[in-house]
Amino acid sequence: MAKKTSGQELKSTGTTAITAPTLAYQPAKTKRYNPPIGLIGCGGISEVHMRAYKAAGYNVVAMCDQIPERAEKRREQFFPKARTFTDYRDLLKRDDIEVVDIATHPQDREYLIPAALKAKKHVLSQKPFVLNLDKGREFDALAKKNGVKLAVNQNGRWAPYFSYMRAAMQKGLIGDPMGVHLSCHWSHEWIKNSHFNSVHHIILYDFAIHWFDALHCLMGGRPAKRVTATLAYANGQKAKPPLLGQAIIEYEDAQASLVFDGCTLVDHFESATVIGTKGTMRAQGAVCAIDRVSIATDKGTAVTPKLEGNWFPTGFHGSMAELLSAIEGKREPSNNPIDNLGGLAICFAAVASAESGKPVEVGKARKVPVERCSVASATVKAKK
Repeated sequence: MAKKTSGQELKSTGTTAITAPTLAYQPAKTKRYNPPIGLIGCGGISEVHMRAYKAAGYNVVAMCDQIPERAEKRREQFFPKARTFTDYRDLLKRDDIEVVDIATHPQDREYLIPAALKAKKHVLSQKPFVLNLDKGREFDALAKKNGVKLAVNQNGRWAPYFSYMRAAMQKGLIGDPMGVHLSCHWSHEWIKNSHFNSVHHIILYDFAIHWFDALHCLMGGRPAKRVTATLAYANGQKAKPPLLGQAIIEYEDAQASLVFDGCTLVDHFESATVIGTKGTMRAQGAVCAIDRVSIATDKGTAVTPKLEGNWFPTGFHGSMAELLSAIEGKREPSNNPIDNLGGLAICFAAVASAESGKPVEVGKARKVPVERCSVASATVKAKK
């Protein structure tokens, strides 16, 4: 069972203070299932994966990277008994490995994911899931054909505040959503000395995918109609890609907005507001680290106690935990490919709109320009 909140009454100005609802928002726990896991791709983000898995007591037995020193480093840091490989095919040949975490860039995953699925391995794919929506559907069909589970490491879903808000929407606590407005104000200038400095859509694609996915979840999966998005360079920014991005998303009977100020010098913060037919839900705080959510209805206003956990590494634990729970329970993981493609389709439309300067219907943009959305690197040996 996933851990739940404990209700708490807090003072509220102008409204009646009521007890915050108890909701399951932390990563699920399997009853007995703790399979051998293999990691493919030992770059920077894999450190958070391994930190999360070690804290959760998961069983990582193999690591693979084209650069052997990177695999060795992760092994020594977290799982000293694991074996290391430089060729992903050697890792996939191991019969004992049941689950593979593929933490590489999208273009590498285009051959790694099908190879792992054909080897009868359950797969957790890094985000953004694919560069082509049709390819994502192909991977989903391939997983089903081979009788294995495929999930996407959309770790923001298990950031405590997003997870709590998602659970509240699923319970219908503020009714049907009419407006979702998410904003993030921080500095993404750290990329200026990294290979990500070459990614033109670092904001709307690589970074904002978490918020597009959160929007998809908070809207209950209802289809978006059209997206209008823009990108701009901030005055004085040092990074090469534009660091200012925004998107307006239209629905049949609702609206949404996403705003990203990626060159904020001081007072970094994030906010999330959901307007429903029965109430309003809000959260604001440090970027990727909001620790309270408020829910206001005609009964009063509730503010949660400080939420337990964090985005890094709890969110990464949550993605893998959902996959393992789904395998054990013989069900589809909630972070399955088809559900993930809902948020990704909105993201693709935003990228296309920013490229064209015109509104784009969601679903019309089937793929994104690889050269402007991903770095040209490989962390495993090429398929040839």
